[in-house]
Amino acid sequence: MSLAAHLEEIGRPLVDEQLKHPTVRGIAQGNLDEAVFRSWLEQDYLFLHDYTRVFSRLAWQAPAAHLGDLVDLAHATYHDELDLHRSLSAGFGADLDGATKGPACAAYTSFLLESAADYAGGLAALYPCMWGYSTLGRLLAEDPPAEPRYRRWVDTYADPGFAELAGRVAQMIDESGADPATAERLFLDGMRHELAFWDV
Repeated sequence: MSLAAHLEEIGRPLVDEQLKHPTVRGIAQGNLDEAVFRSWLEQDYLFLHDYTRVFSRLAWQAPAAHLGDLVDLAHATYHDELDLHRSLSAGFGADLDGATKGPACAAYTSFLLESAADYAGGLAALYPCMWGYSTLGRLLAEDPPAEPRYRRWVDTYADPGFAELAGRVAQMIDESGADPATAERLFLDGMRHELAFWDV
């Protein structure tokens, strides 16, 4: 079993915990309180700016074979995901420009930026977001919400193109020469931050 596959195996119970979280359940059912999703959009908008910085920091360290992958990931995050948030925010009245980081967002972004000081460790730390959202999107798309705004969010992360981006990170992890114990620790820490991020 590859290292990335092992991380996915140990991370799946934490994905299941996310599926049980009230915020995720509300998205899945299409009846999440709009104020909750508005707050989540604001926090995730701030998160994604730092997530772009994480990819950029890793790109600086990347072997030539994966420099383009990380530049692509930074570009997709900065343009595609942030554009989605701006568009959704218009329908929920989110104040993206006036938002400030809450404790969960600040803790998660600090963890990722610190982990990205090391190429292999940074990849393991960020994989919960890429793989986790791809997995959540795929599972939620099996019975998608009827509410179109929440359906759009699900469709974005269920998209095969997003799964392909997550697959690129998996390949980089497997080729990084990461210490398995360190990668597992950072990955599980990232998964715990993912779960805490839904507490908005």
